[in-house]
Amino acid sequence: MTQQPIARNEMQRIIELSEFDLDYSSLQDQFKDLTALAAKVAGTHISLVNLIDSFTSWTISNHGLPVEQLPREEAVCQYTITEDEKFEVTDLSADERFKDKSYVAGDPRLRYYFGVPLKTPSGNAIGTLCVFDTQSKPLTPEKIEMLKIIAGEIVNRLQAYKIIQQLKQNATEAIESKKRVAHDIRGPIGGIIGLARVISEQGDENNMEEVLEFINLIYKSGNSILELADEILSADMKSAVSVKPGLNELNQLVLKDRLEKLYLPQALNKNIDFKVTTNSETEVIPFSKNKLLQIIGNLISNSMKFTPPNGKVTVDISLHIGGIINELNFTVSDTGIGMTDDRVTSILNGQGTSTNGTSGEQGYGFGLSLVKHLVDSLKGEMHISSEPGKGTIFRIAIPQNKII
Repeated sequence: MTQQPIARNEMQRIIELSEFDLDYSSLQDQFKDLTALAAKVAGTHISLVNLIDSFTSWTISNHGLPVEQLPREEAVCQYTITEDEKFEVTDLSADERFKDKSYVAGDPRLRYYFGVPLKTPSGNAIGTLCVFDTQSKPLTPEKIEMLKIIAGEIVNRLQAYKIIQQLKQNATEAIESKKRVAHDIRGPIGGIIGLARVISEQGDENNMEEVLEFINLIYKSGNSILELADEILSADMKSAVSVKPGLNELNQLVLKDRLEKLYLPQALNKNIDFKVTTNSETEVIPFSKNKLLQIIGNLISNSMKFTPPNGKVTVDISLHIGGIINELNFTVSDTGIGMTDDRVTSILNGQGTSTNGTSGEQGYGFGLSLVKHLVDSLKGEMHISSEPGKGTIFRIAIPQNKII
């Protein structure tokens, strides 16, 4: 079996991709014009924009070929992200690495491939712009330069999308801050008004000691408002300096729909029974979507990789309502091959190791390390229960600020 290529900065690459916090199924309209333009420039029938994570090549925009995803080990583009500028195959059917792929040996019998890595300003290739055709047609240097320009514009749009998500988060936080101010200040102000009313109603009956006591209480209440204002201003200043990307809202029903749309194709491809369940009592209560699709998605892909055909992968989602913050809990369980205690310890220590799946899928060793990294960044907890031959259960708990 051909050894799959791995970028020299693979962990940094997939971490940066996760920071875009993308829903891979909702970006077609944002890039369809550039995708069509790439095919026009290259003179090919097919062009794709792919983002490549630990397990999957996600086609976020397509022209000429209605593909949405491929296992990473099946994608030609996995080679492109290891290159500095481009990757070209003039005849896929004559290349040992690709001649047996379904899209080469069978319909649509693709022959020509040219890909440009989508490199961020930090130098990480998070995906590719690629073109295919059913006949060989090497590109001229001028066309290659134009494709590189289009690839750069795709990265620019992704960066703009990320900034827009940050601005949305800032707006949401500002609204929540105002609501919190109104709620928290109402109590102290109500106390001041109440004390002032007592003094006013007593009129001449007030004695100096009582008035001084009331004034002291008013002073303390007013001072608490000032302290609260300082606290809020301080928190807002910290927020302005360090902004976390992508804090839009989800609820359990929306998350269930997204997961089914993204991962049912993988399950059907391997004949795995895939189910997502929610807690009916809290399924419409909103919570932050920050990194959830990346965390749960990597766990689902991992479970499908190590679960044999006719097995099961189940996702259970629930939201625990707390006094100050809520807690999002979810489990991803499978009937796969399981893991040893040493393997579990390695994952929980953030150390990735590569192993092959039940149908020969080759591993890249970074998916679960990324999950641990993301869960830690959200101040969450990750637990793994597993035994060789008896499947695996991943349990994740992530604190959630209440969304008013």
